[in-house]
Amino acid sequence: MRVGIGLPAAVPGVDARRLGEWAAAAEDAGFDAVGVIDRLVYDNLEPLTALAAAAARTSRVELLTTVLDIGWRSNAVLLAKQLASVDQLSGGRLTAGVGLGGWPDDFTASGAAQHGFGELWETSLETWRQVWAGKLDGISHLPDGRPELLFGGLVPAAYRRAAVHGQGWVAPLFGTATLEQGASAVRTAWKDASRSGEPRIVTGRYFALGLEADAVADEYIRHYYGDAYFEFARADTLTTPAALRDHLAGLRAAGATDVIFYPASPDHDQVSLLAEALMR
Repeated sequence: MRVGIGLPAAVPGVDARRLGEWAAAAEDAGFDAVGVIDRLVYDNLEPLTALAAAAARTSRVELLTTVLDIGWRSNAVLLAKQLASVDQLSGGRLTAGVGLGGWPDDFTASGAAQHGFGELWETSLETWRQVWAGKLDGISHLPDGRPELLFGGLVPAAYRRAAVHGQGWVAPLFGTATLEQGASAVRTAWKDASRSGEPRIVTGRYFALGLEADAVADEYIRHYYGDAYFEFARADTLTTPAALRDHLAGLRAAGATDVIFYPASPDHDQVSLLAEALMR
């Protein structure tokens, strides 16, 4: 199982100038990836910009979005070029987990419609292929298979998309039963598509370690998810080394191949504390 750590790009109040240091420390600590999550109407850094900062300070770790929302990013050519730019900056280390996005405020603020998603997926994927293949004048092409794509979503069409068009699926950041059901569905779709090998099944969990870890986790999860989803997200937020190790074993048993641990605190020591907890 590959284990990564999230950048604190979605933790309000983070010193954005230290994201590169965080990524470098994660690479030095032996993590396999650094990840980002996505919101528009929230006090977070734009995720691809955050990954560009990480790319500049690292040479090995995978750069992973779990997930980047395309539902309110209406310019598919621009997004394709942004993804290609991060992939080029990192020397081919970007893996783009993409989904529609589910926060209504993000759609309202962007003016994007919350319907017609099937057509959006079709046109976006075709546009990305054209751009990355160098078929638009003035935009350089990428090597075949770059960037690697993963897909989020909890409906049969999403599982098929992950199996046919990508290298796997991104599960939500809480809910082990959801992970297990989705992983099984994606693996079935993968076989139905006559794909060789196995799909990647990527998920994530929030964590906080050290002094007052529970209080830190409570504050962040409530701020990010609000009262409506606090209980569900907080139940899978991990605040002790033992809980981290036990939960990681459970995610592996549920079918995950990759896990990204997202910090509830911007403190730099969270990188070393997580590495020690997981004995990286």
